[in-house]
Amino acid sequence: MSQLAKRTIMTPGPVEAEPRVLRAMSAPILGQFDPAFTEMMNETMDMLRDLFQTKNQWAFPIDGTSRSGLEAVLTSLIEPGDRVFVPIYGRFGHLLVEICERLDASVHTMECEWGTVFDENDVIEEIRKVKPKIVACVHGETSTGCVMPLQNIGKTCREEDCLFVVDAVATIGGVEFKVDDWFIDAAIGGTQKCLSVPSGMAPITYNSRAEAIISKRKKVERGIATDQDQTTPFSGSVIRSNYFDLSQLQDYWSPRRLNHHTEATSMIYGLHEGLRILLDEGLENRFERHIFHEKALMAGIKAMGLDLFVEHEYKLPVVTCIAVPNGVDADAVRSFMLTHFGVEIASSFGPLHGKIWRIGSMGYSCRKENVLFALSALEAALLYKEVPVHSGKAVQAALAYYESAVENVHS
Repeated sequence: MSQLAKRTIMTPGPVEAEPRVLRAMSAPILGQFDPAFTEMMNETMDMLRDLFQTKNQWAFPIDGTSRSGLEAVLTSLIEPGDRVFVPIYGRFGHLLVEICERLDASVHTMECEWGTVFDENDVIEEIRKVKPKIVACVHGETSTGCVMPLQNIGKTCREEDCLFVVDAVATIGGVEFKVDDWFIDAAIGGTQKCLSVPSGMAPITYNSRAEAIISKRKKVERGIATDQDQTTPFSGSVIRSNYFDLSQLQDYWSPRRLNHHTEATSMIYGLHEGLRILLDEGLENRFERHIFHEKALMAGIKAMGLDLFVEHEYKLPVVTCIAVPNGVDADAVRSFMLTHFGVEIASSFGPLHGKIWRIGSMGYSCRKENVLFALSALEAALLYKEVPVHSGKAVQAALAYYESAVENVHS
């Protein structure tokens, strides 16, 4: 196999992995019940609680990409006929609907134009009208570069006695996200975005309200069940997936250490190290770093003469979307950047495909040299394609921002 080319990855995921994480993942394999490994599992749970800003007992990763976490939480909570309400403002709201429909839920939706978010009061009014068992919402939509305010929605869900499930895949570790303070009952993250760990795990957390529903549906598979397991009654329908059965995964991540599956040990090494790096930096410091480099990136884009697709107060700090100029082949520009500079940015989906470019500035990818290189590559590609942009202005504008920030620190 030929050596893979080096890339500067500035997509909304995956992003460049922390070098320390990659080194940790190359460590020798331990048995999944080796005391050294189970201690690492416990430490990972503790750090995930800090990441999610929660006191929940349950905070652990699902083996699989981010979608596995969504499937695990929703599959373990939803029974056929349950009413679920999903506000949709981008691609991943539609994904939540897709998963819920496959679980035979009764799904109610509301939609707004891609590139905008809902007024919280409109969502709250709909919750009170629909009276769902579960409200499932995306916090940060990478498809549109928007972030949805959630604080009042979560409070209303608690008042209305419905569960609030939040997809925080794009935002966890990147922007403010407070599970307990925002009354979130279950949250799902991802490793390949702001955590800067390779794709392959989905950290989740859920509280006792969600656990109560999951526990009623518990059925341990026969090959590993004890006599007590087989005689313990349950009052709900059996969770449809064995692999994504949170009631059994609880036993795997608890002192019982139920042998549910073989843990992805190298991924745990990587997640454990990634969380250590993040918490050593500090959540607030990381959030500020993302905003700092976002501002430099936006300054460069505007100086080039391009328009931002989203610039309102609900712009997602870790994803910046650029409106593709009329008549420009968006994918050809991206291909040029990748071929000649090794810089990767993203297109979008559905109604926005070919209409916007998306630049991610997340985790380890969120560095000055990456911002400057991405701006240089984009400008060069556009100039080569004879797109009228302000030559030489983008990098200079970003540099001016960085220099002014240094001067402000020392003034």
